[in-house]
Amino acid sequence: MLIEDHSEIGTPVHCGECISGLACESLDLDLPDHVISKRVHGIRVIFPDGTEKRLTEEGYVLEKHLFERWIADEAVSAGASVHLSHKLSSMKRVENGRFAGWMCDGKGEQFPIQAKIVIDASGVAAVCSKTVKLEQGVPLNTMGKVVAGMQYEMLEVPTDGYLDFYIWPKYAEKGYLWMIPKCDGRANVGLVTEDRPRAKKALDEFIEITHFKELEQVPPPWKEKGNPAFGGTIPISGPFENTHYDGLMLVGDAAGFTSPLFEGGSHLALKSAVYAAETAAAAIAEGDLSAERLAIYPKLWKDEFPPYDKILRGKNALFDLTDEEMSLMARCFPDEMSNMGVSGKAMVGLRLLVRRPGLYFKRIVPAMLAFGYSRAKYYGW
Repeated sequence: MLIEDHSEIGTPVHCGECISGLACESLDLDLPDHVISKRVHGIRVIFPDGTEKRLTEEGYVLEKHLFERWIADEAVSAGASVHLSHKLSSMKRVENGRFAGWMCDGKGEQFPIQAKIVIDASGVAAVCSKTVKLEQGVPLNTMGKVVAGMQYEMLEVPTDGYLDFYIWPKYAEKGYLWMIPKCDGRANVGLVTEDRPRAKKALDEFIEITHFKELEQVPPPWKEKGNPAFGGTIPISGPFENTHYDGLMLVGDAAGFTSPLFEGGSHLALKSAVYAAETAAAAIAEGDLSAERLAIYPKLWKDEFPPYDKILRGKNALFDLTDEEMSLMARCFPDEMSNMGVSGKAMVGLRLLVRRPGLYFKRIVPAMLAFGYSRAKYYGW
């Protein structure tokens, strides 16, 4: 059973709407044509002085609301039921000599619902983490630090089939800006930033000084009224210390699964959902719903996902650099960054230290390596 607190699946959209082809291969995901807005070649990273470097890796820009509806339809085809406008408000343990599931209550005609296992896919709201209490009477987890993401859909945006990621701290503090091309000349132009109160103003300022200035902003197809801007908040504190408990697993943003460099989360969300579903099915078949039985779930994602701590250290080192130092680092990268390998990274490091030896003490090497770590096992963009 899937419960959704909105009146329809897939809206509002909270992300940039892209996923790499390698991610789809990892997920054994055969996307239908109607959810694909545009096939793209990879990303171009643009540094403060305008230096551009490419990371060629074929992939897709989605119509995310249609993609999520397709996922839900696939679940229904496999035997699930979907219930809209159902908002969870409480969960109480069911005991029968041992843990036997959760009694879930909330707003919606299907409640109360007794579930053997609950998988929390509620996004940054992390609903179950805020409702479930441990024996000590404290929340299972508390949401950590978040950043703001905001974007416009714009028309007649020029593109060569690459996603443009601008690392320009002046406008996106400890974040980045983007142009993500879609079909029919449309594109998402947006940013993610730690300066949440200034997010919209910073995005508007960026647009004013770039070639996007004269382009028309329009509401996306799924948004019928209101300001054309759309977005949301993204967790950046990393995976929660606990992502499972008796009869409960957290997936995606609800577990803190986002890439710390570019804050991407679709691949991590989908892969964690696969692991949670497999773990749940096996546990139910064995009749053991305990946290001990579900402990295979965190082992699976920890063995697979990119090294969060290393990427985060690199990201922090990157944003400790001045714009000029960041651009110098970029100029030492090859024009194509997709196949640098160990020797390529060593050569970049050597160039950096020859041109500016003092950068070694500003942790330039971890900053440089963060770009490679973010693609570990193909979890980059």
